[in-house]
Amino acid sequence: MDIFEIQGPVRLNGTIKVSGSKNSALPIMAGTILGAGESVIQGVPNLADITVLKDLLISLGARAERRGGDYVVDTTTIDNPVGHYDIVRKMRASICILGPVLARCGVVKVSMPGGCAIGDRPVDIHLRGLKELGAKITLENGYIVARAPRGGLRGKRIFLGGPFGSTVLGTDNVMMAAVLAKGTTVIEMAACEPEVVDLANFLNAMGAKIRGIGSPRLTIEGVRHLRPVKYRVIGDRIEAGTFMVAAGITGGKVRLQNCQLEMMGAVTDRLEMVGVTVEPVKDGCVVSRRGKLRPADITTQPFPGFPTDLQAQFMAMMALAEGNSIITEKIYPDRFMHVAELTRMGANIRKEGATAIVAGVKKLIAAPVMASDLRASAALVLAGLAAQGKTVVNRVYHIDRGYEKIEQKLNLAGAKIVRRNV
Repeated sequence: MDIFEIQGPVRLNGTIKVSGSKNSALPIMAGTILGAGESVIQGVPNLADITVLKDLLISLGARAERRGGDYVVDTTTIDNPVGHYDIVRKMRASICILGPVLARCGVVKVSMPGGCAIGDRPVDIHLRGLKELGAKITLENGYIVARAPRGGLRGKRIFLGGPFGSTVLGTDNVMMAAVLAKGTTVIEMAACEPEVVDLANFLNAMGAKIRGIGSPRLTIEGVRHLRPVKYRVIGDRIEAGTFMVAAGITGGKVRLQNCQLEMMGAVTDRLEMVGVTVEPVKDGCVVSRRGKLRPADITTQPFPGFPTDLQAQFMAMMALAEGNSIITEKIYPDRFMHVAELTRMGANIRKEGATAIVAGVKKLIAAPVMASDLRASAALVLAGLAAQGKTVVNRVYHIDRGYEKIEQKLNLAGAKIVRRNV
């Protein structure tokens, strides 16, 4: 098992290239199922989660391989419409094969998904949406089984809102199923995240007819078939945000390449509020901090609100702000497993329900800490960059699921991170 040894404190100064978006690449790779033939997906990050989806596509009958920074996926044959437990349990996003396989094959069987321990994330909205398209859904021995009616899926007006707002993967699944359904589908309260936009643009490039992209109302005219394409995924806004916080927490200056600021309004707003400057430049931005960190209130919300996937990283930074910050988690109310580990490093954080009150301290102290999920792992790495002494982050396989060579990228900007196998 790998660990990170992080010597701090450091002040980052350098250039980091942001990888392609994991949360775009996964559903887009699944979307290749809808167009029989060979598609090329460019800019796909080299991550554990991507490998899981590649293995899942191969188990369905497709051929998939990495060629440099691209993935070549040949979906000429999809003859085993089953998402097996041994693969699906490794990653919750595996559920994104549900819609495209159902649309293509008329039947799909997928194990209930696994993934990070960040709280309850049910798939009932996905299933409700597919039922509205005419699918019959049953649960058999831990597997979701969806069957299209004899005449195929049919378009319908569908409301996808849930108790915590819209659902990204639920929108992805229903949208992918609807592109091959007969008639018109209208998805109300569709997720508006840039990754959903990226998937919709990819599907349109394949020949789908989706309107209202980027809005809460998607209108989809069903087509008879889609064609394989070459497509490049957007940059990863969560990775970009993590590196922005890295510059902020260390009081450094980092230039980010392949960073689309238009997707990050809520993030840059909070950064500016706490004293971190974000300056747009060609193909990215320069992020820096010279003065002291100021406190801020942050509430996670669906896009264009503040992303839940940056909550932990901002909490690590706010631990060093002068004053009290309040962080409220509206997407996954239980997503606070990093609080105890940050407290081990000297942070002063009190959790009250879905809110954390962060009283800034003058310094963080290095300690051995345990990563509990993907974004919590990133928060602990950031804390280690600013802490006094050598921080040891255990179970970094979590971070490998969503960050491509994070230690190498940070080291290029002046970090002192060593990966060891223990």
